[in-house]
Amino acid sequence: MRSQRSNVDGLVVRTEGLVRRFGENVAVDGVDLEVAPGEIYGFLGPNGAGKTTTVRMLVTLLAPSAGHAWVAGRDVFSDPGGVRLCIGVALQEAALDPRQTGSEILRLQGRLYGLGRDEIERRLMDLRDLIDIGDVLDQFVGSYSGGMRRLDLASALVHNPEVLFLDEPTTGLDPVSRTEV
Repeated sequence: MRSQRSNVDGLVVRTEGLVRRFGENVAVDGVDLEVAPGEIYGFLGPNGAGKTTTVRMLVTLLAPSAGHAWVAGRDVFSDPGGVRLCIGVALQEAALDPRQTGSEILRLQGRLYGLGRDEIERRLMDLRDLIDIGDVLDQFVGSYSGGMRRLDLASALVHNPEVLFLDEPTTGLDPVSRTEV
């Protein structure tokens, strides 16, 4: 039975004994974690250490095999929809439609999160400056260089999420872009 306890302790991420198995392989083994509001937390470790698997559980893409996890006070198992509404996610593999423009993708993302037209336009103006790709936002994503991964980051930020998850956000970026991110 999973705990229905809410995360009343004010943490934005909390896990207790979080486990993920793939058959006999234990990818994540009993992770206890507490992340406070405003805190930046990073997972460091070699390939295969379970970093991406942990993030995928926290963003509700994988169900935990055991343990408990809350994000922004919502249980990732019993309230995955609530978790998704309050997080921004940019994973290793950018999922951007090459036949859309950057602006179209950001506007769609804003609409999916329930933002009104005026709020979406304000957020796009803010994000143009923040991610420094304003000059190509109206071009098709398929024409972007590999360094334009920042659009994926903007997509994760468009609704001003409570919690932002980044999984290797600088993969594929040039050295200048890495520093900016």
